[in-house]
Amino acid sequence: MSEPLVIVFPIYQGVTQLDFTGPLQFLRHMPGAEIIVASVDGADVESEGLHFTQLRPLPEIARCDVLCVPGGSGCTQALQDEAFMRQIRRLGADARYLTSVCTGSLILAAAGLLPGKRAACHWSMRDSLKLFGAIPSAARVERDGNVISGGGVTAGIDFALALIAELHGEDTAQTIQLYLEYAPAPPFTGGTPELAPPHIYAKVQAQMAESLARRRALVAQIAQS
Repeated sequence: MSEPLVIVFPIYQGVTQLDFTGPLQFLRHMPGAEIIVASVDGADVESEGLHFTQLRPLPEIARCDVLCVPGGSGCTQALQDEAFMRQIRRLGADARYLTSVCTGSLILAAAGLLPGKRAACHWSMRDSLKLFGAIPSAARVERDGNVISGGGVTAGIDFALALIAELHGEDTAQTIQLYLEYAPAPPFTGGTPELAPPHIYAKVQAQMAESLARRRALVAQIAQS
């Protein structure tokens, strides 16, 4: 029998749960996949009122074929956690595919894994990728060599289907898409700065202004250290 395809989701406090639970829901139906959700020392992780337990300790994972890093409000704290970042660098060094959802691409970039690579990210933090030598992409799913990244949060499902198609072909991806009845038809036109009504975009910018300023400043400080 062939070896399973090992997919690792490294998670941390403050991760956005849909960044990894969305892709995980699709990837677990892929033939031959072994999915591991892990944290530093296997510690429990809290995410938006949900608690994830019985996680694998990152140092105990010898290798992976796909490293998939999710984003979240705790991303900047994860960037400062040397134990976490050391494992990202170690697993990413030999992974066949370096992948991410939302601000997870910032973690890959800060680990030195995306120099000169195009990567998607949540629109609010996309430009910060430049600080680590990556190239920001506004695509919902971006592919640059062995780097496949999804934009903000819900883009993780589209990313997962793109990854499944890469690994097992479009028929398998579409089979899983049908099984999970993924046929998005949002009730409103929006969801990106380009599509959202101007007054909605202005409102969201105002709501996020203070926290975004702090996050961007901290990421800039990390990039300079």
